[in-house]
Amino acid sequence: MFKPKISKSLIIYVSISTILVLIYSFMFNYLMHTYEHKDYPFITWIYWVIVSMTTVGYGEIVFYSLIGQLFTVIVVLSGVVMIFGYLFPLVVTPQLEKTLRRELPKRVSLDFKNHIIICGYNQLVETLIVELDDDRIPFVVIDENESTINHLIARKIMCIHGDASDEVVLFNSNICLARILIANQNDEKNASIILTAKKLCNVKIISLVEDIAKEGYLKYAGADQVISPKTLFGTYIGRKAIDPLTDHLAGATQFFEDINIVEFPIYPGSSLISNKLKNTNIRRKTGANIVGLWTRGRLSLNPGPDDVIKESSVLLAVGTEKQLEALKKLTR
Repeated sequence: MFKPKISKSLIIYVSISTILVLIYSFMFNYLMHTYEHKDYPFITWIYWVIVSMTTVGYGEIVFYSLIGQLFTVIVVLSGVVMIFGYLFPLVVTPQLEKTLRRELPKRVSLDFKNHIIICGYNQLVETLIVELDDDRIPFVVIDENESTINHLIARKIMCIHGDASDEVVLFNSNICLARILIANQNDEKNASIILTAKKLCNVKIISLVEDIAKEGYLKYAGADQVISPKTLFGTYIGRKAIDPLTDHLAGATQFFEDINIVEFPIYPGSSLISNKLKNTNIRRKTGANIVGLWTRGRLSLNPGPDDVIKESSVLLAVGTEKQLEALKKLTR
């Protein structure tokens, strides 16, 4: 059976109010008997005090003596303080906020499976979330920050509020039915998440690492793969920084003899910008084949002749070193 929870502040308020009403009631009786020479039943004492404290003031029972009028002023002012200074800001408003506050999700459905669990949300995984969503790969984000969870809920992204190193939270994410868990918090927290996850079941774990020196530490904890975003990003930036200054192909991958595959970012001022692939005549001019086109973070394999090359695009090309060097000049 459901039992409503009564807040501590409400209990304190009711207790103080009851004591104050009783004190004022007996004082009312004393002053009324002593200075006004009138006697009223106990219920009338309570009635007068409550009417005065709530500032209703019907006026059928009044003091004519100076001390009685001063007492009335004190009762009225204390009632204003109790209602507007304590009841509303400290009792009513917090209760309304608690009632109206959206209940945060604590678990996924029992049939949710073959999903990816992302422990910790930040901008680093934003692109991952977009890619997973585009590819319709199920995933859930676990985060203990309430505002982050509300942000994800507003975007209709499946999420769970809680500590990812907690067994109950991971169990509620259906970890034993998941395909991958990604630990995306600080190194110490990631280690705790990995140990907890491995204790529950043998799920594949990918852990991000802030300090590359702690890679072994996370692998020892049970991570199947450890990735350092700083190292990857630094390598990528370094390659891109020297790429425009060199004549040789940077980042080329050879998969057949004399055949390489390379990514070519389109630089501002390139003659390829705003042209359709069929109008660039890349194959005729260079001999290289365009097998992929990155645009706004999305890869299109075997792009069509009507696909437009934009300033933010990246070409994925296949060819000999000579052919790819010729294509490189067109992307400048």
